[in-house]
Amino acid sequence: MGILNVTPDSFSDGGDFEQLDAALQHANQMLEEGAHIIDVGGESTRPGSESVDQDTEISRVVPVISRLAKTTDALISIDTMKSGVAEAALEAGAHIVNDVSAGTYDPEIATVAARYKAGLVLMHMQGVPRDMQEQPAYADVVADVRAYLERRIEEVLIAGVEREALCIDPGIGFGKSVDHNLDLLVGLPALADLEVPVLVGLSRKSFIGKITGAGVEQRIAGSLAGLVYSILRGAHILRVHDVKESCEAAIIADIVGKKELLFE
Repeated sequence: MGILNVTPDSFSDGGDFEQLDAALQHANQMLEEGAHIIDVGGESTRPGSESVDQDTEISRVVPVISRLAKTTDALISIDTMKSGVAEAALEAGAHIVNDVSAGTYDPEIATVAARYKAGLVLMHMQGVPRDMQEQPAYADVVADVRAYLERRIEEVLIAGVEREALCIDPGIGFGKSVDHNLDLLVGLPALADLEVPVLVGLSRKSFIGKITGAGVEQRIAGSLAGLVYSILRGAHILRVHDVKESCEAAIIADIVGKKELLFE
């Protein structure tokens, strides 16, 4: 899943792809490099970020999604917490709703996804982007996140979303300390036991910088190490900035994983 932020303030590439032509060019580049899904976001969810209104978010994402839907065969995801944005994006040609609040910010979003028969990604987040990194705390982060996602799965099934349309995300960096993030990566098999695909997004995130000392643009190596480990621990979808490098790493990790099964 290639990240396409059409925002002025995302933590890694904020402002780089605000203009339609730049956004489309970057999306096509990611597809050429091997992305299967383009995840379009019009509201930053970096730590400390403030929410934007629905109309602003729609004005940012719909032109990009509409053009991509008309000019590519790629799967398109809308990264939003708002049902109105999700509906506008799905109407414009998106196929997946990627909700960092797992349908808790706007419960109608599950109904919208069900109506359009869209995919739905449910992510765990403690708090909201504005304050989520202030004092994250868990009794047992893997057990707590698993229990939360299990509850959210049941709720959206009641809303009409098919289980086959669901994907879960532990929310690396969303209300988690460095140790919480590492524990979740080690504990990915416990999430895979919920029998829906697992998405992991750790590309260029701050916990990598806290471990390695690298700035945002220098975190590719750390991101790739986390990506490979995630695949070997059961991740199915990787949300990334650096598509070419990530695809190459994923190919090797996938082959090693299959070889490993032969020796079990």
